[in-house]
Amino acid sequence: MRRFAEIEDLSGVVRDALGTGCRIVGAERLRGGSKKGVYRVRLDGTRAASAIVYRWAGEENFWPGADTDDAADPFAPASGLAPFLAAQRRLDGLGVRVPRVLSADDSRRRDTADIAVVEDIPGGTLEALLEVDAGHAAAVVGDLARTLGLMQRNHAPHYGKVELLEQGGTARGGSCEKLVLDRALRDLAEAAGRDPRIYVVRGQLDDRLRELAALVTPRTEYGLIHGELGPDHVLVDAEGRAVLIDIEGLMYFDIEWEHVFLRLRFHEHYAALSRPGLDPRRLDLYMLAMRLSLVAGPLRLLDGDFPDRDFMQEIAEHNLREALALLP
Repeated sequence: MRRFAEIEDLSGVVRDALGTGCRIVGAERLRGGSKKGVYRVRLDGTRAASAIVYRWAGEENFWPGADTDDAADPFAPASGLAPFLAAQRRLDGLGVRVPRVLSADDSRRRDTADIAVVEDIPGGTLEALLEVDAGHAAAVVGDLARTLGLMQRNHAPHYGKVELLEQGGTARGGSCEKLVLDRALRDLAEAAGRDPRIYVVRGQLDDRLRELAALVTPRTEYGLIHGELGPDHVLVDAEGRAVLIDIEGLMYFDIEWEHVFLRLRFHEHYAALSRPGLDPRRLDLYMLAMRLSLVAGPLRLLDGDFPDRDFMQEIAEHNLREALALLP
């Protein structure tokens, strides 16, 4: 039985961040988090009406086998205070809007987990705004396009997670396209073992992945990408700016990987986020790989006790159909 944090668990770290006169009068664990607990706390005795608490603990993580993190693998689960702070520093330094960090604590003095208290952005997600106010949302999408420009023009000669590269480490693999191919083949094997529709065409999908990968030419410069930048990972602040969240997976990589995900998540709004010069051969490979990832990943998550099961099943089913449609 999972035990999530209560007000008394969060009070000490919030007082450390905002002062001893601050008092929590309410706490809510927000929906959607699968790797960390995200809590909105309502406050009394401080100028801020609320704050957000991130809590990285085993009981907050719904991914089976998620304790096998490998910083050298760009696609390994990205979770924890250290990668969060590294990503926050890098993005803030580039002028990308991210929530301000009010405090960070990995001492385990207040909690058995690493904790960060960050600014609450009360404007909601871009995903919600797109559904109710297209005009306002278009301006935020425009700001997000500016943000993407700042990130993708920030180049590095090596790919890998920001925290790893900051420490002088080297990411695994010979190239981004080889990493994507290897991961896609693993996802294909996993999906084929779970769904007969993938099983019967596994050979065709395997051949197609290898064929697309063989067309990709080498690259030696990489841009900064979020990795899962859907409209649910963009908040809207009081000035109408796009605020990036769930940033722990920030890394230098082929920007086509980001754009494939953007295209899938933003649909008709993607045109404002696109940019010239993307490699069409990488896009073709990465689209099929992404579809297979979005089949295998949700099905893997459903092996555990993730609560929003119908939603995850819908993601897997939709992307299974789309993957099959990419066969020649």
